[in-house]
Amino acid sequence: MPAANDNPLGTYLKDRRTKLDPAAFGIELTRRRTPGLRREEVAQRANVSATWYTWLEQGRGGAPSADVLDRIARALMLTDVEREHLFLLGLGRPPEVLYKAREGVTPRLQRVLDALAFSPAVIKTATWDVVAWNRAAAATLTDYGALPPDQRNVLRIAFCDPRVRAAQPDWEAAARFVVGAFRVDVARAGATSQVAELVDELCRVSPEFERMWRDNDVRAHGEGVKHLKHPTAGTIAFEYSNFAVDGRPDLSQVIYNPATPEDVERVRSLIETQAVTSP
Repeated sequence: MPAANDNPLGTYLKDRRTKLDPAAFGIELTRRRTPGLRREEVAQRANVSATWYTWLEQGRGGAPSADVLDRIARALMLTDVEREHLFLLGLGRPPEVLYKAREGVTPRLQRVLDALAFSPAVIKTATWDVVAWNRAAAATLTDYGALPPDQRNVLRIAFCDPRVRAAQPDWEAAARFVVGAFRVDVARAGATSQVAELVDELCRVSPEFERMWRDNDVRAHGEGVKHLKHPTAGTIAFEYSNFAVDGRPDLSQVIYNPATPEDVERVRSLIETQAVTSP
């Protein structure tokens, strides 16, 4: 029976190194007896000593720093997933998040939303811009398609759309929750600088937002219950859950399941009404 690998970091580094094509780095292929890059070539690309890098692969050195692992990840041309795995092996934790704004969702992900016929569902970025939604969300939450793309922000809608405000049985509590959860998501994603302009704008136009933002409260929003007051359908109760989108750390999906059969019928009615009235 083979022995367990007691040097998973070194094994992973060697595996990634030997899978690289030297020609892609302008390295001549003459007199190379082993595949991939040599240890000293990776060390040079990562700006570390060849001896230290050799020890790292052999499991003889101490724990590397995050900065060194980041340089090695670039030297080995690791993908985001491979870089995360490198940090987990080397430091026992994922790397700090570097927020990257990306556009839209895949057709497959949109079909997941569309399959939820009577459960409103949206996909939002770490800065809470809604980038995808289904018919149930448009009928019950907000008709995002009727808004310009730069206005489809949950925080902006919560504080600037009077219809959304009127739909909250306790708007003050709901708004505080949104601000606190938004703050957590932005910090987790490393996107504080990306939302500075939005925060400044909302502080100017909404004294309530400015007050809540300065309170520095934080909230978790993994799951819970949400109630909406609709002017024609009455109060609708939802059980909501927040999910990460695998492979897209910039996105999360929120699904609102109607809490009772009566709530399902209310959502169904609103969808049918919207289908009749839409041009």
